[in-house]
Amino acid sequence: MTVADHAAQEQFLPPSKAALFRHELYARELGFIMEAHNGISARIVEEAGFRGIWASGLAISAALGVRDSNEASWTQVLETLEFMADAASIPIMVDGDTGYGNFNNVRRLVRKLCQRNIAAVCLEDKLFPKTNSFIGAGQPLAEMEEFCGKIKAGKDSQTDDDFCVVARVEALVSGLGLDEALRRAEAYHAAGADGILIHSKAKTADEVLEFAAQWDRRCPVIVVPTMYYGTPTDHFRSGGVAMIIWANHNLRASIAAMREVSRRIHDEESLVGVEESLASVQDIFDLTDNRELHDAERRYLGRTEHKVSGIVLAASRGEQLGELTADRPKCMLDIRGQPLLHRLLSTFRECGLGDLSVVRGYRKEAIDVPGTATFDNDAYDDTGEVASLAAAGERLAGACVVSYGDILFKRYILEGLLEAEGDIVLAVDAHWRSRLDVAPNRHRDLVAASRPYSGHYLDDERVGLSRIGATCAPEDADGEWIGLAKLSAKGAERVRAEIDAMAADGSLAKAGLPELFSRITAAGEPVLVHYITGHWLDVNDAVDLASARNFL
Repeated sequence: MTVADHAAQEQFLPPSKAALFRHELYARELGFIMEAHNGISARIVEEAGFRGIWASGLAISAALGVRDSNEASWTQVLETLEFMADAASIPIMVDGDTGYGNFNNVRRLVRKLCQRNIAAVCLEDKLFPKTNSFIGAGQPLAEMEEFCGKIKAGKDSQTDDDFCVVARVEALVSGLGLDEALRRAEAYHAAGADGILIHSKAKTADEVLEFAAQWDRRCPVIVVPTMYYGTPTDHFRSGGVAMIIWANHNLRASIAAMREVSRRIHDEESLVGVEESLASVQDIFDLTDNRELHDAERRYLGRTEHKVSGIVLAASRGEQLGELTADRPKCMLDIRGQPLLHRLLSTFRECGLGDLSVVRGYRKEAIDVPGTATFDNDAYDDTGEVASLAAAGERLAGACVVSYGDILFKRYILEGLLEAEGDIVLAVDAHWRSRLDVAPNRHRDLVAASRPYSGHYLDDERVGLSRIGATCAPEDADGEWIGLAKLSAKGAERVRAEIDAMAADGSLAKAGLPELFSRITAAGEPVLVHYITGHWLDVNDAVDLASARNFL
């Protein structure tokens, strides 16, 4: 690449995180940044839609199990920040306390922050080691001239022109009054501060709004409404505030949640009471971007995968939905902007499935699935699911997933099913009884297995299907089949052979898939169970349709 080419390329480089933060700080509209204290909370803040992160000194210290009194060294904070910056693409402003020493410590701190792609630092005009502003009263402040020197040292040391140094004024917290807060803010602004954080521990926002009014937008003003949280946000918007920091709420939320979960598990000696309320293990994998590692392994280790195809059975109308399915099958009903079928196929693609097929029937012309093969069961009114699967029989020629067309499920369910060993494996909800209160009279494909769900994540014992559907009484059920099955190439061949046998003996037309699996089991061939614990639903009526929209 020539020098000219390199210069041309630089014109199209995305803005630095410091530039993004500066834009937020100086924007005309009120900005918001949210507390995070480690890599995963930083990613969650970005996922929520925030355009900036507050790396709280209190939260980082507490997450490390120490007090917010500079007990965590600045290098330990810096290491945490490095993980946070790697985890999130949005800018971070770090709570730099008092700068961890004098002007020389601030110089080194700012250089290291710039090296780690941190966008801004907030320095407070108190003494080192700092004491949290909400502890005690009348905390002594640094000499104004000395703190101005820290600001100048920070600005002189930044290696990114857009890096911001924000001066946090503690005069109101220390009871020195508004005039002293304005005097200090003016000096810090003259020393080069890019913004002023006016701090208060009053129960109302009156004094910070009065500060903002008298400051009159000489540079951006930032507030932290931890104590005066009841103030309507529009008061800050109209009062000249540039940015709000939600300062410690992710840490506090995590403490409350961990206490409750730990207490329940301790008291109940079981995971059953908490499992449904927790984020899934797959959520953790998603937040830590395991998929990128999977893709990298294929690229750099030269690993090849056998493509798994997918067959969706979507021939039925969905009569319980009434007029909603007068002109389209239920698989094409809108679920928050997309047809149910499109969402199901998207989940298949996200899990690496290819060669997708849909079996149509009722109002088949309404099923619009570009790039997906379609097969028709024109006798949909008089036949069952096996007849629909037989219509796509040519796709039973290798590893595949077979699914009902009216279900939604979290992606981790399909990923876990794909990883399960066995030639024919059914996804079975072990928590099916928790759904009885919602729809007690609904038809369910109940399953009896060789043993019930154990609840242990590391349990890898194979579970065999004993009975399914009409042959399984509710009192004997270990779960409910959700309408999702994985077949290996051998399993697909076995299913195809059973379909041929059913066609020959005249049982195919009216049979559902549970009858198909029952026949295979009765022949002494293994059909395995992969247990799940909720996080799915089927759409049968208007209540289900509303639930599906909330499910997303």
